[in-house]
Amino acid sequence: MRIVDVMTRRRAVIGRAIGALLASAALTLGASACAPEPDSLPGPTDAASATPTPTVTPVAIADFPFGPSTSTTPLPSDCKSILSDGILATLQGIPLNATGMGGGIRPDSSRVCVWADPGASRTSLVTVVGYSPERSARDALYLLGVDDGYLCYEPDRGLRCEKTWTDDLGLPQGRTVFWRDGVAIDTQYSNLAPQGYTAAIVAKIWR
Repeated sequence: MRIVDVMTRRRAVIGRAIGALLASAALTLGASACAPEPDSLPGPTDAASATPTPTVTPVAIADFPFGPSTSTTPLPSDCKSILSDGILATLQGIPLNATGMGGGIRPDSSRVCVWADPGASRTSLVTVVGYSPERSARDALYLLGVDDGYLCYEPDRGLRCEKTWTDDLGLPQGRTVFWRDGVAIDTQYSNLAPQGYTAAIVAKIWR
């Protein structure tokens, strides 16, 4: 075979290869050019559109010496059973022990009753009913009268100390503590004080 024929055949093979590559490239570009445009941008993710959950702050409750005590008085089974129908009517529509507000039963068996709407931070009525040893309870009541200016007296065969004041907005606030037979009833309120509230509880527990 002559050298000229070999070179001619090589040029033909190379030419066919180059042609195939150019055709493939043209098809690829054509497919890309015909690809449809997206109609719109992707929507927001769930994380970006989620609404933050509001934080609920428990109602602040002043301390009192609740704990093991010698008593013949059983504690109430629930918060509504210690109130009269009239008192319950005045509290109609106000949540009782709403989630996160601090109501329920403590480890020392004290019952915590919180009447408050989580969205109304300045309006609440909190009562803690539980066993309280006599010496500790009497000392605490004595200090309320001497150091904190509470009015203390002895109604219904028990000891009672109470005080009222106003907050920075002029809303009424107060606290009443009643102790009898090893049981203490500690009520603290802000802008919510049904008339005769503590007396109604005393009448229900010691009826």
